[in-house]
Amino acid sequence: MPPFEVFFKARHSCPFGRLSERFSSVRMFVWCNSIHEVIEMILPDRSQYGKICKDLSAVVNIVDQTFDGESFCLITKKCNCTFENSIAVRMEAHNMLYLLPVSYEEGWEYYHAIAFRHSDFKRFMESAARMPAEIIITRKSALNSNIRALMPISIGGMFAELTQKQVNAVLSSYGMGYFRFPRKKNVKTIAESVKVPRTTFQEHLTKAENKLIAGLVPYLMLFQAKPEQRTMPERK
Repeated sequence: MPPFEVFFKARHSCPFGRLSERFSSVRMFVWCNSIHEVIEMILPDRSQYGKICKDLSAVVNIVDQTFDGESFCLITKKCNCTFENSIAVRMEAHNMLYLLPVSYEEGWEYYHAIAFRHSDFKRFMESAARMPAEIIITRKSALNSNIRALMPISIGGMFAELTQKQVNAVLSSYGMGYFRFPRKKNVKTIAESVKVPRTTFQEHLTKAENKLIAGLVPYLMLFQAKPEQRTMPERK
């Protein structure tokens, strides 16, 4: 059996899982290098931040924290993952590869992983059951392309240079069929609909298109590196 990728969610007793269960509206994303953990939290209710940090401080040493207006980012000094309390460590012990970040929501932690042998994955599932951990597989499929193709696209890298007016121009244009073939609306009609002068709207849209293409080019170059390994059919 070829290597396969698997998406699953897990629920067990661990600090982050318990935290996301207590604060069910919070979404957490965790990156770990076995020394430090970077935790990004999206809080609909910012008043919860102090309580969450207090709970986290009881189990991890927070060395830095930032807030960008939308989410909080925390850096801890020591990773607390062990074979006894971590799904990720158990995957590593059974020759599996998982892709970061791990996300947490409503007491569940979500993983995207690669197993190179079915026997390894079976042993991992048996090991996780002994923790005990509840695991629900949401998708499992053969890995028909190279692992490089699974690399996530950076949202920041793609969209960071766009202004809000440029974002609005793209979304309005897309919603009105500008990017369809044949086009449903032209720039003049869309500009009138959103009450922006045509030349101004055209400028926002053109700059946005240029920035989006510039952001896509590195990923297109990576994609074309081995065209024989593509999984998508050629289309005109």
